[in-house]
Amino acid sequence: MSHKIFLSHNHNDKPLVEAVALRLASIFGQDQVFYDSWTIRPGDGIIDQMNKGLEAPEFVFFFVSTNSLKSDMVKLEWQNALYSASKGKTRLIPIRVDGCDMPALLKQSLFIDMYTIGLEAAISQIVSVAQGNTSFTPQFQTFSNLTHSISNLDDGSIEITIQASHMMEPNPNFAFVVLNEESEISYWIKGQPGILSSFFQNAFQINDNSMANAVVMKPVNEALIPKKPLTFQLMKQSGANLNLIHVLHEQGENKWSIVPLG
Repeated sequence: MSHKIFLSHNHNDKPLVEAVALRLASIFGQDQVFYDSWTIRPGDGIIDQMNKGLEAPEFVFFFVSTNSLKSDMVKLEWQNALYSASKGKTRLIPIRVDGCDMPALLKQSLFIDMYTIGLEAAISQIVSVAQGNTSFTPQFQTFSNLTHSISNLDDGSIEITIQASHMMEPNPNFAFVVLNEESEISYWIKGQPGILSSFFQNAFQINDNSMANAVVMKPVNEALIPKKPLTFQLMKQSGANLNLIHVLHEQGENKWSIVPLG
């Protein structure tokens, strides 16, 4: 059968592509979305299934990344789609997911820049463009572009490194929820000449329904981009040990989400 939508991507980009696939399947039906993890079943010939998927899709969304541009299989998919588009059979929509350069053949195409607008805004654009039971088990429903790691230093200080995996994060404003008083802690962003920061009392409710304080920090005039993480420092100012509970990212006014451990 032909599919309405074909998702061309490299397997290394699956965490974010699957988030898109699930949203499209919820709107158009899973049988209308060619996503290899649920369309190609054990025993199927991969090349044969890919060719069938590319026979007559209405839309091919090509996830452009450093990974996919190195893939011969993905290159074949999008070039076939580009040929079909030239015949008026298929619409090819590139989606840039990291900071890579667009291929010359696609530079004349209008593309969705997930790298700069973020996952949710990109999904909204993808759905907008596209609008007009298998044994698949979702694996990446909780995709996060941001992850963090923690280093506990010998002097009792803590360094929290926050990394963007695929897309630029234009609002690198983070809250560090702590069980410490303001007099017990100082803070900075490593290597930054200046930061915007505040200490808030009783800022967030934690699991036992009590309230915790928070340090909120962001660099001045700098975004968080892949391969250039930010390291936030919490430093002891008294005998009390630092007690970090959560790392949160600002998603909007009074809206914060947990940054998962990487």
